[in-house]
Formats: sequence, C-alpha cells, structure tokens
Amino acid sequence: MELYFLGTNAGVPSLERNVTSLALRLLDERRSFWLFDCGEGTQHQILRSPLKLSKLECIFITHLHGDHLFGLPGLLSSRAYQGGDTPLKLYGPPGLKQFVQMALDLSESRINYKLEILEHEGGRIFEDETFRVEAAKLDHRIPSYGYRVTEKDLPGKLDIDLLRRHGIEPGPLFGKLKKGESVTTPEGRIVHPAEVLGSPKPGRVVTILGDTRPCPAVVPLAEGADALVHEATFMHDLAETAFTYHHSTARQAAEAARQAGVKSLYLTHFSSRYKYEDQLQQLQREAQAVFPNAHLAREHELYPVKRGGE
Repeated sequence: MELYFLGTNAGVPSLERNVTSLALRLLDERRSFWLFDCGEGTQHQILRSPLKLSKLECIFITHLHGDHLFGLPGLLSSRAYQGGDTPLKLYGPPGLKQFVQMALDLSESRINYKLEILEHEGGRIFEDETFRVEAAKLDHRIPSYGYRVTEKDLPGKLDIDLLRRHGIEPGPLFGKLKKGESVTTPEGRIVHPAEVLGSPKPGRVVTILGDTRPCPAVVPLAEGADALVHEATFMHDLAETAFTYHHSTARQAAEAARQAGVKSLYLTHFSSRYKYEDQLQQLQREAQAVFPNAHLAREHELYPVKRGGE
C-alpha cells in the first residue's frame, strides 16, 4: 500500500504543481489502485507516472469544487483507450452523478466499460473481504468529505514445522488454512487454522481528507491511522484567511494529527503563494513543531504506508 500524489496545489494549477489528486496504490493487496479526487490535468499526471488506468478500480471524490473534479470527464472518457475495460466505481457527494452524466452526454462521450456512480452523505460506503471505507462530512463551503480506508487484518504466518509434523506439505492445503478453513491431514486428522497460524497482522488505516476547516469530524476519521493526508493551504500567520475560506493551516493539520494519534502526516493542497522550496519548508517546519512526523506531499513520489511494527 502506497500513496502517490498526482496534484498538491490548491485552487488552480501552478507552474510547480497540479491541482488535487491522489492515488492509493494497492498492487500487492488488490492488483489495482484507487484515486482520490481528480482535478484538471489528472490524466496527464497519470501518463507521467507508473500508474495504469487499466488498473483503476475506484474513484472517491471529496467534494464538487473544480480543483478536485474537473479532470474527471476527460479521465473517464479516455480510460478505455488505455486498456481500461474493467468496471469502475465512482463515489462522491450528491450532485456528482448529474455532473458526470451531463458532461458525458453533452460531449457524446461513449464509455465501453461499466461505470457505477454511488452518491453518499457519509457512513460506511464500501466494504468487501479486504477493505472497508467510511466517510464523514467536514467543514467547508460546500459539502466536503473525508475518507477512512481500513485494511482488514491479515492472517498470521503458518507454522511450517508444525504443519510438516502433521504430514502437511506446502500446497493447496496451506492456502485453505490461510483463508481460515480447516483441513484434513493424509492420516485423517482435522487441523484447524488456529492451531497452526500465528497472530493476525493488523490491517493498515489511511485517512484522506477533503478541504476543511478544523472540525470535530477529523479526529474520529483519523484516529490511530497509519497515514493522514490533510490539507495545509496556508501557514498559521494566515489563520484568519484560512478560516474565512474554509481551509486549514499547516499547524492546524499537525494538531489534528497529534490529537488523532496518527503515525504519519502528509501535508497537501498548498496555496499558490508558496511557490518556492524554502516557503514549502516553512509549512513543514510549522507542522513539525507540533507533530514531528509531518511530511510535505511531493508530486510523483511514492510514500509506503507501513504496517505497525514495520
């Protein structure tokens, strides 16, 4: 599981940065990736990345402001030309379906894969055998949501020596035990997974927030997360400006990370006024004064989400 930032600028693109989009790479876990927001130019950013649209499984839109959304019609339209013929699920606030359908209908765009648009107003919006996604409303000028992605616990390691003493060699029976199924040895003895599996590996948690002022919903969404992605539009000397425009400062992002007990904080959604490296470093230092494990999100860099204890 890895974070890959495709856009980190707020409002409009700049010469240095694109507008908001973030990929959660799940190649080992699902052989796919999920996309969070899709600002203008996202598909161009993907072309410059190791990501392949044929592997895109889900898109989660935090809110309907253009810098988080305007790249969506183009990406959906051209996905098939890049080998994307598998079903795609698109999640986001009410109004997302109307926006997408109108853009595709008026442009007479044809999509030759199954596109399912699922509007939500928070709560548990996705769950299968490996992952769960929950959403909660934040504090922004329009409805904006944060997403908590939870990887379910993984089975512990098999005790190979013990299995061999039971007469079970590597093969299909190993797979069944890892899936939680009991198996029968060649001698007819039933072996239960609990007898031969170590302690489960705890799943990882990633919280990705849309635009927001500091608000009560942030800490529950981020509680104990291995990685928190939080906007840091301004430095704290512009806290009043941040409040006026329903955004957060780097210090406020760090305070949320500290309160939630997260392991790593990634700052993104930087105002265009911060053009130069020394200005970005000031944002990072401001956050690190409160939460030392704070990082600037860099476009086209991979950030592994480590499991607890790794």
